[in-house]
Parts: sequence; structure tokens; C-alpha cells
Amino acid sequence: MTQLRKPVWLKVSGTRSAGYLAVDQLLQEQQLQTVCFSARCPNRGGCWQEGTAAFMILGGVCTRNCAFCAVPSGKPAALDREEPSRLLAVVRRLGLRHVVITSVDRDDLADGGASQFVACVHALREGALANSPSIELLTPDFRGKEGALEQVLASAPEVFNHNMETVARLYPRLRPAARYDYSLQVLAQASAYGLCSKSGIMLGLGEEQGEVEALLEDLRAAGVAIVTIGQYLQPTRTHQPVERYVPPEEFIYWQERAEMLGFEAVESHPLARSSFHALQLLDGVEKGGSIKKMQSAVMTP
Repeated sequence: MTQLRKPVWLKVSGTRSAGYLAVDQLLQEQQLQTVCFSARCPNRGGCWQEGTAAFMILGGVCTRNCAFCAVPSGKPAALDREEPSRLLAVVRRLGLRHVVITSVDRDDLADGGASQFVACVHALREGALANSPSIELLTPDFRGKEGALEQVLASAPEVFNHNMETVARLYPRLRPAARYDYSLQVLAQASAYGLCSKSGIMLGLGEEQGEVEALLEDLRAAGVAIVTIGQYLQPTRTHQPVERYVPPEEFIYWQERAEMLGFEAVESHPLARSSFHALQLLDGVEKGGSIKKMQSAVMTP
């Protein structure tokens, strides 16, 4: 398949500012991974310049091998028990107002890494941080490991995020170790628990308009409040090729369509990613009052 030429609206400046370099150095000092770097996010320069990052816990090697993902696949290292304290140190130094924590898939662990998510939440909540940042967890599906999802939900993050990534028809080819219906169940369970649930999808992988519509309807039926919609970018020549570069006007259409379907906050444009503008999206939901109601439901015995 001939590789498509990247359109002008997807070209991002690679300038590395003093703010970018400071965040990069701090992350290296504390030996922390970020999905910004590992997944080759095009927004890395802008976010790091503003002193924000999406932290990736549980190491930098994934036990799955999705066709679109730049994170290396293989045998991961042993669980790092000091990771939550190092995360706390970085968040304190950066003075973040909103912390996004994601991870590789760790199907090798008995709980899929759920306890590490919980340990990170506890470290941030008990760390006497001046800004008392809100916390967003972007988790894997934990592959049905008993009690794993439940303990993550019980940690009561302000946002629970699990990405659907693509439409149901493309799962066997692009996410062979995941199941569309199970990922929807994960999100529905988070919503039913009383959390603000969120998901992200990519366009340009060969999906059809009706399939995107069905996916958005499925997300709303699962109670998802926030959705991000962005362009898939092929990280290397060995990954799934881009089938189509979706023009900006189509992202405007999906923005409006998602809002009509009832999503409380939507980020839809070519460079949108699941953690991009995460705080602004949360602020958008909070203005509607739903976050306060959701948190009240979580904290009520």
C-alpha cells in the first residue's frame, strides 16, 4: 500500500523550548515513562512546554501488540514498587492541577497492574500536594482479572478513561487481544459506579461513517460523558498504515454530532488525543454540575 502524504494540518512544530527540556530532564531524573514519548504523541512539545504530561506506569513494555501502537511489545520488567513515590515527586515539582495516569497492558500480572494504579492515586492524595490535583486514570481492560477493575474504580479518580480506539469491525485486525463488547462493559461499569467516564477513538483506520456513529451511540449507552476523536498517525512503517487523512471539517461534524448525542465534553480535531486538553474537558463537565453529582455518588456508602 502506498504511504499517504501527511497533510499540512497535521504538521506540528518540533521546537524544544526551555519548558519542554525541563520536563524531559525531570522525567529522566525520576525514571518515569510518559505516553507522550512512548506513543509518539504529536502534541508532546506543546504539552511539555506548558508543564503537563500523561504518565505511563508499569514500565515501557506492553504484553499486547496492537497494530497501531508505538509502545514496544514483549516481556515487561518486574513491578516497580517505588514508582508511585517518584510520580508524586514529579507532580509536586511540576505543580500540576490535573494528573493523567495510564499504563501499558500487563497481562502477566495477577491483577493486570490494577494495584499500581491504586497505589499511585493514594500517593497523590496523601502527598499533601499544594494544588490537590484532580486525577484521571486511563486504564487497560485488565482482561477480566477478578477484582482488578473494581479496586481501580474504588480509588475514585475524578475521571475514569478507557479508550475504545476504533470501531467494532476493526477490532480483530487492530486490537486482537481486546474485545469491543468487553471494553464497552468496562466503561459501563465505571459509569454505573458513579465515576465520570471517558473514552477516545481514532479515525483514518478504514472505518465507515455509520460505524463511527454506532460507536458513539454505544459509548453514550454506556454512560460515557467525555469523548475524544482524533486522526490516527502511523508511528512506523511496520505499523498499520493510514487508510485516510480525515479533513478538519469532518472532525467538526463529529464534534457537533457527539454533542447532539449528549456527551458532556467533546474534543474532536485531527491532533486530538485521549489526554489532550484533559483538564479543559473535565472543566467543561464540571460546569454542568455532573462531576459533583458523580463524586457524591461514589463517596456515598
